[in-house]
Formats: sequence, structure tokens, C-alpha cells
Amino acid sequence: MKPGKPYYDLIDFFKEHFDCKMQKVPVNAGFSCPNRDGTKGRGGCTYCNNRMFSPSYCHQQNTISRQINDGITFFSEKYPEMRFLAYFQTYTNTYGNTGSLMAMYREALTHPLVDGLIISTRPDCVDDNLLKQLSVLARERFVMIEYGVESTLDRTLKAINRGHTFATSQDTIRRTADSGIYVGAHMILGLPGENRDDLLAHADKLSELPLTTIKLHHLQIIKDTVMACQYAEKPGDFRFFTVEEYTLLCVEFAEHLRPDIVIERFVSQSPKNYLIAPDWGIKNNEFTVRVLRMFKTLGSWQGKHYKAPTLPPSEK
Repeated sequence: MKPGKPYYDLIDFFKEHFDCKMQKVPVNAGFSCPNRDGTKGRGGCTYCNNRMFSPSYCHQQNTISRQINDGITFFSEKYPEMRFLAYFQTYTNTYGNTGSLMAMYREALTHPLVDGLIISTRPDCVDDNLLKQLSVLARERFVMIEYGVESTLDRTLKAINRGHTFATSQDTIRRTADSGIYVGAHMILGLPGENRDDLLAHADKLSELPLTTIKLHHLQIIKDTVMACQYAEKPGDFRFFTVEEYTLLCVEFAEHLRPDIVIERFVSQSPKNYLIAPDWGIKNNEFTVRVLRMFKTLGSWQGKHYKAPTLPPSEK
């Protein structure tokens, strides 16, 4: 976290690792999910509709190289001197044979403007063999794996049909970091049954893990999901944040978070054609301005309430 900034953001993180502006290029490699095909479960996580993740230029019927070319063309019109990270985003991007997975990743890295990979996946779908292969790759190129953690409470993970426990996330995050690979976590704040104390405890628990980055967003009800049906049947089971409430929560969450964890985002607004509730009607960058203003108003900063673990005398 740089002096004068209230939190460690992705811009500063990229500046520390690259000498130019970086942009993620989403790739849809046609993966499935073990929580949909019957391996772990059926129907997927209750909140999930992966169709909203893919940009208009990102079609799985095209090769990875073609998708990257199309994505670079899309972004380069605005930032001609930008370089890129191939972002394997849709569904579970480590769900397959290690040899086939590595071939896809390496294909993405053949593009002369691509400097690394970001791989989005589940913590129960990364084995030691794949980590070993990615560890070798990470010695040469930038490699990060983002895990959908969503909550640190097993009761919540069960309720949203996540198909794994928080202990699984803890173990996989540690194994990934031990392999020399950058690690990200994705969290949803405001899932049914979780209160303010639960949400701040998420930050405390995540701070104990060797995370590089974290992505946050508030609970949203998306069309064509199990949660949308649950919301229609029992709307009283759901409580949505107002913009003001969530702004304050983001600052409080950051106060409990270890200061060297990059907060990649506080919010992610779903496309209007998929969103049921809540509809705030503000852009992501506008919300970030609100968070910065709240930090300033409160005279606060990331890690203000973070308590580093006390080592036994023998380990000091």
C-alpha cells in the first residue's frame, strides 16, 4: 500500500510487476463445472449464471488465440500501448486433464502482447500435479489463480450449494502460494444468513492466508439462477445493502484486512439484462470514488484493525 493511499489497489500492484498499463483479456475455453455436471452436484451454485461473464467478443467456439486477438483489438482501440493478461474466466478453468489444460494456457501465452495468465477456478479443482506444472510456468511468466471462496462459513457454503468447505479453500490457497503462484480470492458480501460480524470475520480469516489479491462484490440476484427462484418464493430471506451501507461495509472490511493484500475491486455490477436486485444504478468506478471518500471521512485505511498473529517465542 503506497503512502497517501487508503488501500492497496490493483493499479499499484500491476505497476510493481509491469512497466506498462495492463488489461485482462477474458477467454472462454469451454470448460464445465463439477457442480453442474454431476461430479460434485447438479444445478451449480445458487447465485451463479456464468453467461453474464463473457464479453461480446468472447465466443467459446473460437480458438483461444482468436479470442485473445479479438479481445486485444477491442481494448487496443482505447489504449494502443497496453499489454495483456489472458484471463480464463468462465466456469471452472482447471477442470480437465493437466496436459490439455497446460496446452490451453501455453497457447494463450504465445501471443506477443500477452505477458501472463489469470486462471479463475474452484478450490476443489486444483491438484498438486497441475500446481507443479504451473509453478514451472510461473518462473518465466506472471501466473495467478483466482479461487471462488465466497464465504468462510461452512453453513453458508452449504446453503448456496458450493460443494466444498472453507477448509478446502484454506488448503488450496496455501498449496498454491507454496508453489510460487500468485493467489486471488473472490468473496460475496451479504449472502443470506450472514450478519455484519460474520462479514468482518471473513476479512480476519482471509488475512491469515497467503493471498495476493481479493475481489469483493455485494449479493445480487441474477436471472436464471436457483437464487432467483428462492428470492421469488421467499423475498424476506434476503436483505440487500443500500449503496451507503455497502460503502461503509467495504471500508470496515478493508480495516480488518491484512494491508499487503491487493483489493482488486469492491463491487461488480451485473449487466442490466441479468440483474433482478438490487439495482443501484451507478457505475463501478463511481462506487470506488464513494469508498475513497468514506476512507477519507473516517480517517481510515486498510489494515487499521488488522492484528498480526503472535508467534511463539521459539519462532521469533
